[in-house]
Amino acid sequence: MTEFSSALKTWRMVRRYSQLDLALEAEISARHLSFLETGRARPSREMVARLGEALQLPLDARNQMLTHAGFAVRYKSRDWDEAEMAPIRLAVSRQLDGQMPWPGLALDRLWTIRQANPTALALFAAFGVGIGDSLLELMVSERLPQVVENWPEVAHHAAVRLRTESAAQGGVPEFDEAIRHLMRAADGCGPSAGPVVPTVLRLGDQQLSMFSTISQFGTPEDLTLDDLKIELYFPMDDVTETVFEALARG
Repeated sequence: MTEFSSALKTWRMVRRYSQLDLALEAEISARHLSFLETGRARPSREMVARLGEALQLPLDARNQMLTHAGFAVRYKSRDWDEAEMAPIRLAVSRQLDGQMPWPGLALDRLWTIRQANPTALALFAAFGVGIGDSLLELMVSERLPQVVENWPEVAHHAAVRLRTESAAQGGVPEFDEAIRHLMRAADGCGPSAGPVVPTVLRLGDQQLSMFSTISQFGTPEDLTLDDLKIELYFPMDDVTETVFEALARG
């Protein structure tokens, strides 16, 4: 139970809850929570689930908490090609196809491209990136500073996004190098004056300006889906829209 008690306390601190805050959120007594954190009380499977929900833990962390408490894991990690995942694949494909002629990607926990529409494939091919490649590696390469005209601003907001995702997952070591690299590139960049921070690309004699939105599955019960993000890109001007349309036509 030492591992469970330690993990519970660590996650409570990561979420910046006092024992009283977490006890109220989980609807248990602060005394019982204290006993769980010191190992004086053993949690039931239902209690582990309740604490995981109160702490808003990612599914992988909930599995770990169950294991630490001596229970079998609850959440599976299904293969993307399994028949059971067919409705999910269809949902992702429809979102990406519906985004055409603008770019759209499906990314996993470590920002690896799992699926992309034709415009996104054509756009990212300019950087030597395709399905199965990681956008983290692209961000720490020397390619982006050469073509992103507002790179310090983009780097700053990418670092903030990585920090937020890392904190939500209790720390992702693979993000650490990228965050340090991006913060050095940001060089004290401040807030943007606009409603969004666009990425302004210079590709040959063309300047493209775009922003993105991110969506996730609302009720995941699978580790693969818990980590999957769909990122859709939108043009900021008519020139960019025209280029996207040309890329979509191949």
